[in-house]
Amino acid sequence: MRDGTVLYADVWRPDAPGRFPVLLTRTPYDKALLLNAVIAGVDPMRSVGEGYVVIYQDTRGRFTSQGEWAFEAEFNDGYDSVEWAAGLPYSDGNVGMFGISYLGFTQWMAAAARPPHLKAIFPQQIGTGMHDFIYADGALFLCGALLWAGLQAGDTIMRRAAAGEDMNPALADLIRFMNSLPGAYEQLPLAGSHPVITNLSPFYDEWLAKAEDADFWNRKGYWDRIHDIDVPIFHLGGWHDLYAGSTPLLFEAMCKRGASEATCRSQKMIVGPWVHGQLSSDVISDLYMGVGATAPFIDLPGLHLRWFDQWLKGKDTGIMSEPPVRIFVMGDNVWRHENEWPLARTQWTKYYLHSAGRANTRDGDGSLDTSAPAAVEPVDNYVYDPRNPVPTVGGPTLLPGIGIGANAGPKEQSRVESRADVLVYTTPVLEQDVEVTGPIRAALFARTSAPDTDWTVRLVDVYPDGRAYGVTDGIVRARYRNGFDKPQLLEPGAVYEYQVDMQATSNVFKKGHRIRVQVSSSNFPCYSRNPNTGGPLATESGLVAALQTVLHDAEHPSHVMLPVIPR
Repeated sequence: MRDGTVLYADVWRPDAPGRFPVLLTRTPYDKALLLNAVIAGVDPMRSVGEGYVVIYQDTRGRFTSQGEWAFEAEFNDGYDSVEWAAGLPYSDGNVGMFGISYLGFTQWMAAAARPPHLKAIFPQQIGTGMHDFIYADGALFLCGALLWAGLQAGDTIMRRAAAGEDMNPALADLIRFMNSLPGAYEQLPLAGSHPVITNLSPFYDEWLAKAEDADFWNRKGYWDRIHDIDVPIFHLGGWHDLYAGSTPLLFEAMCKRGASEATCRSQKMIVGPWVHGQLSSDVISDLYMGVGATAPFIDLPGLHLRWFDQWLKGKDTGIMSEPPVRIFVMGDNVWRHENEWPLARTQWTKYYLHSAGRANTRDGDGSLDTSAPAAVEPVDNYVYDPRNPVPTVGGPTLLPGIGIGANAGPKEQSRVESRADVLVYTTPVLEQDVEVTGPIRAALFARTSAPDTDWTVRLVDVYPDGRAYGVTDGIVRARYRNGFDKPQLLEPGAVYEYQVDMQATSNVFKKGHRIRVQVSSSNFPCYSRNPNTGGPLATESGLVAALQTVLHDAEHPSHVMLPVIPR
């Protein structure tokens, strides 16, 4: 690298004379683990057989590579690695990048640095930067942040042990920590409660301390550098992924804010029904999506080769003559091509929340429809007690479990909806199919007795037999209602409007089903609990119950905006 740090890589190349284009991925998860290749859809042997050099590189400060890990280093390191790969004696100077999750971050950051020999990338299931992973509208993505810090601590132990340190005590501490994660999620304050993480992954406490530091997070993202990116990009995401909204958002941004009109024309996107890291199953959590849902159906390795043959070898593979967007429509369980995102034929439809008329009690029978609310409607109240938060049941989580995505995706919601601190609003039985495809946002008018609190909203598909499966959800931390860099506590008892980003989806609510919206104030431990005190979130250890009130009258028309697609 430009600062003298040496990063190590494994290289596969054809056993033949000549020069070949290069496919590069950069990983913090150990370049020797070919599982990365399986998940990402690039088979080194198949790719080499098709005339490519394939390179797996350990990122700075991870596994075999030198230096100390720093997310923002991926900009310069990505640039330098691409240019190094282009200059290898068996390289023809054309470099493409591939990979999933963090391996997608490294692609976007390299592209933002504009190395001249980077010709195309294929990022999968990725957000707009590290902030996108750590926080969701101000709420700490606790299950992901703490798990990831623990995983990186394991590599730190190995590296220090290789340097001669006695790391056996630290290893024992880490094993105990990882085996007791449910209890670790409960510990307060958030910062400093996990000595093994503080010692081995100090960036975790830094993320907490720098929560409102816009400059800190801007250095770790590329959203503000979209206009610098001018490479062809194949975006791949999942409707139940952590980044269900970010994949189509980035696709849309590259067309609106990319370097040129030609850049827009060189974008492609596929979104399937998958959870994070799972692209090869027709069963997503509790639901069977049909045999066509699997990644082999679209031949992901072959798709990569078609993409890179087009841009690195100059072959007309026909991929650019196909519609730019391909989505999996859940409910119908079919793949469909589209010409743009969001879909031009979208009918943006407000589904309003209506009370069942029982003020000051838990309302489990609220209604949901497209009729504007009356001038006066009873409010709905519940008590949110962070000592007994609503448990995470499915959705875009990284809770540990047996198998990738074991606890994520469309889980049945009965045990959540039976709680007194979860409001549900449901449509009548649908007389015809209703397709919802696109970004989703809720507008919630509410008041609380606390100076700060959280609001959660989930869209649910209710089956004729009463089973209810989550489709997508969102959260907003009240103090960040005006932006993460503009924290402002609440006036207890005052009514505020909250915009809740519920990411994006494509789901057909079938005839005979019902559409439901859940409203609550916690989704734990996917997101950290709001203590309701208004104190510093990283160091607060006290928890206070709050009386929550949701309004839905003509002056306060709480609703969820659904992108309805004509059938």
